[in-house]
Amino acid sequence: MSALRRNNSYTLATMYLTALVCCAAVLALLFKYLIWDRGPNPLAVDTREPLKPLVTDKKEKNKILKQGFLASKVPEKLDAVVIGSGIGGLGVAVLLAKVGKRVLVLEQHDRAGGCCHTFTEKGFEFDVGIHYIGELLENNPFRCLLDQLTNGQLQWEPMDNPYDLVVLGPPENRRVYPIYHGKDRFLAELKKRFPGEEAAIDKFLKLSKVRLLSAFGAWILVVLKLFPALVVRFLIATGLAHWMSPFLSLGRRSLTEVVSGLTENKDLRAVFSYIFGTYGRGATEASFSMHSLVMCHYLHGAWYPKGGASEIAYHMIPIIEKAGGAVLVRAPVNRILFNEAKEACGVSVMKGQEEVHINAPIIISDAGLFNTYRQLIPKDLQALPAIQNQLAMVKSGYGGLSLFIGLNGSKEELGLKADNYWIFKENNVDELMEKYSKNTRDESARNIPMIFVASPSAKDPTWQERQPGKSTMSIVSFAPYDWFEEWKDGKVTNRGADYKELKDTFIQSIMDMVVEFFPKIKGKVEYIDAGTPLTNQHYIATPRGEIYGCDHNKDRFSAEVSAALRPQTPLKNLYLTGQDVFVCGLAGALAGALTCGSVILNRNLHLDTVSLTRRQKHKNNDKKKE
Repeated sequence: MSALRRNNSYTLATMYLTALVCCAAVLALLFKYLIWDRGPNPLAVDTREPLKPLVTDKKEKNKILKQGFLASKVPEKLDAVVIGSGIGGLGVAVLLAKVGKRVLVLEQHDRAGGCCHTFTEKGFEFDVGIHYIGELLENNPFRCLLDQLTNGQLQWEPMDNPYDLVVLGPPENRRVYPIYHGKDRFLAELKKRFPGEEAAIDKFLKLSKVRLLSAFGAWILVVLKLFPALVVRFLIATGLAHWMSPFLSLGRRSLTEVVSGLTENKDLRAVFSYIFGTYGRGATEASFSMHSLVMCHYLHGAWYPKGGASEIAYHMIPIIEKAGGAVLVRAPVNRILFNEAKEACGVSVMKGQEEVHINAPIIISDAGLFNTYRQLIPKDLQALPAIQNQLAMVKSGYGGLSLFIGLNGSKEELGLKADNYWIFKENNVDELMEKYSKNTRDESARNIPMIFVASPSAKDPTWQERQPGKSTMSIVSFAPYDWFEEWKDGKVTNRGADYKELKDTFIQSIMDMVVEFFPKIKGKVEYIDAGTPLTNQHYIATPRGEIYGCDHNKDRFSAEVSAALRPQTPLKNLYLTGQDVFVCGLAGALAGALTCGSVILNRNLHLDTVSLTRRQKHKNNDKKKE
């Protein structure tokens, strides 16, 4: 018996020792791959410059934002070509330019910026995709990164507090719940409106803001995307990836599942869940980890770019040009070029009916996973198992539906503020969204369950100077691409009477909801139009009209999928950047750019951002002491 015990003890000790050795090896690899710095550092020095006057002349701005493609404008001896000028494309291009790389960014639209571009109709300027941005307090790494990518020229205006208002129910039984930033204010205001639910509210914020979830949650994604594939497979197979962060385990739980376990109060459930609209899925399919990232993103405030969203690209492009690169528009890339060794070596741009070939040793796609693999590479490479496996892991996000309204009157006259309204027809959000997606398109067009309403003109302090006596509103919702697919081959400005009739039905349904809440805009509308999934497909080249790339459902945040969606592709010299690499939104797309830049430059640019932020903070503290 004693010998048996000794053997068992020996076996147990061996198991523990083996586990300790494995953990030590993993920690060593963590240190090596999280703190490696073999390549040049684009964030080595603070490049912020004294603030220059805001440029409001559209012609002057268009000299930067609308540089049309000509073969003669392509710089010589390129180091890289980037397909797409969204923030993920421009972000990685600026990072490379800051270490002297000559980068060409090619954009199929007639202006740069992707979802950060603006357009003007009948004298009204509209933003396409920037509604509010979080994490922009001083000494925040994200703020530091944006400052470096624009040399400190991009300025931000804080929004009102509350920054969001959740509206539930019809006019005769409407409940309005303000969402305040600041942890203490957020909790206090919710508890004031939901007495008896204090424990549920505390637990919700705790789950959303667990340090390992909100802070290290993104880092586990960095680990999975930057570690060698063999090491990542080991982390996943052994369960160490989940052990390192609860982000992955909570990522596979739906938002509905989590909030339903916290409270029976349907209004509170809806308030906990409301912000799922920022990443495009109903609460039953949305990942709780993704939801937590979004909630924490705005916990300390919300901001809007002074001068409008076009300021973002406007201040990034000159940095690319200074290094010898260029950002050219009306430059649709129709295919990526490969040599005999199946290595990416250039791109082909359609100029009229003619192909212009551009060679470069590195090709970076900000066109999205589906466009890159299904449209831009040859059929034989599309068929590679490694590529097909990635495509099988994800699906397209929900199609975006937008409404752009131009109004006669100032924000004071129209009752518009620097905040956002999330309007739901009732508190049974999951049922409403399911019914909406399953009904016929005509029925659903008359019964839209939720809309996001914002006034960009009310958020921008430069607006009245630029467009006095005018105001704008932007409304965002969702609609399946299938509802519009029959008109996909029509002319963008004239797809036919049936298409216009369907659009008008959506417009009327949305306006009925908006006017109920903003009665002062009645009779003040000078311009109104809707952007459907087909509009998104045309202007920002999304395959199915989605605005957030690959679907942000529960499967997207499994360890396996997170590890597969990385900058390196199975094809040598071809890389991915932007929101499909990380997560959606401006912050997510820039995280994708940082991750892509890390791989190309052989250093961890995420940590470089944190390091520069700390240096700036110490410098500021020293100045205050003087």
